[in-house]
Amino acid sequence: MFFVYVLKSQSYKKSYVGHTDNLDRRLKEHNSGRNNFTRRYMPWNIVYTEKYDNIDDAVKREKFLKTTTGRRFLKKIFVKIIGKEN
Repeated sequence: MFFVYVLKSQSYKKSYVGHTDNLDRRLKEHNSGRNNFTRRYMPWNIVYTEKYDNIDDAVKREKFLKTTTGRRFLKKIFVKIIGKEN
């Protein structure tokens, strides 16, 4: 089982999209400073996930979510979850 996930920084207006086979381990890695980008904006929360049966589909979805169209999709999701644009 593979996951595509979206993190939101608790301290900054930043988000991060990635994929993994272990959400708990990956979140701990991001919050421990093991990733160059995410270390600057810690701490992080997982705010959105999608589940996939194989890594190819997960990587394809991750790449889509990093496009302009994918970011628009995520913005709509965040508005529904949080109730505001930021």
